[in-house]
Amino acid sequence: MKRREFLSAAGVVLATAAPAATPNVSAGPSDLPRAPLKMHLGTQQGPTTAAMLQYFKRHGCDHICGYPSKPESRGYWTLEELERTRDLCEKQGVRMEMVALPFLTSSHIDREKRGAIMLGESPARDRDIADIHKMIEACAKAGVGSFKYNMSLLGVLRTGSTAGRGGSTYSTWRMAEAHANPPLTRAGHVTQEQAWERIEYFLDRVIPVCNEHKVRAACHPHDPGVRPEGFQGVCRVLGTVDGLRKFVSIRESPWHGLNFCLGTIAEMLADPARELGPVVREFGEKEKIFNIHFRNIRGHRDDFREVYPDEGDVNLVDIARVLRDVGYEGMLMPDHVPSHPDDPHGLQAFAFAFGYIKAILQALS
Repeated sequence: MKRREFLSAAGVVLATAAPAATPNVSAGPSDLPRAPLKMHLGTQQGPTTAAMLQYFKRHGCDHICGYPSKPESRGYWTLEELERTRDLCEKQGVRMEMVALPFLTSSHIDREKRGAIMLGESPARDRDIADIHKMIEACAKAGVGSFKYNMSLLGVLRTGSTAGRGGSTYSTWRMAEAHANPPLTRAGHVTQEQAWERIEYFLDRVIPVCNEHKVRAACHPHDPGVRPEGFQGVCRVLGTVDGLRKFVSIRESPWHGLNFCLGTIAEMLADPARELGPVVREFGEKEKIFNIHFRNIRGHRDDFREVYPDEGDVNLVDIARVLRDVGYEGMLMPDHVPSHPDDPHGLQAFAFAFGYIKAILQALS
């Protein structure tokens, strides 16, 4: 079979195998011109070692978000450490397109050693922001175009797991089963107004430095969104689509955008199969999608489980078409894969996800 015939057949198989979605909603208008494919497979698993890079390369992944060695008490990695990580990637034939900050992670605030930015504590948060300035400058000098970060106090909230195919377990969140009055974190009560003040304080001091050095800052949404009055005393303002709209409008800049997690944004919606495509199109057309976590869920806001990419409620083939149409140029990354006792580090599940994404990209080429 010739390559063109094979790709055509692969597209039919993928479209048939994907979950049904409302026609012409996720994919957008059918009369759009076919845009050239600019996106590619990526990943973000750490640590960034030769062994992990060879694993990525074996499975067709040539682009990553890298993890330089942790700076420990210094608080920031240096240009030399960043260049060493970049050079290690290049030696294995992998490009480090993005880098993860050593703090402002998805960790819960009670486990986070450097939480001053989200706690609103000065002068400690000014020290941490100054360290981010150093890392932005290092990214520019090392040719790393983006960094990713979180602005979260509660980390990733889940209520447990549910059974999945082949003995897998799926990470699950059901608001109805969450503790009715969980103890407060060390952040205490954080209102929406306080959360926005802390976010704006950060953006006002970081985005101008991103502008100066032409380095993109990609923020991950809150996973998951919670009730408007908050959970564990904390209002999660980046847990709704409206919240993300407000976030990207603060300090408007081509260097200020989102680490756009499909799974997390699907978790914000009442009907992800119908609603996610238009949201992707909206932020894609605004050029606010700097990176994609390409994962799927079953369920909806306040009640969902994270599943393999081919069995969720969202038609990821349609989502990839939207991304192609808006000219998205970055990575599609697997994320939050199911777990299994025979796969303690998730390498099998990630390998499956790599192949799934590669197949979609090849069919759309």
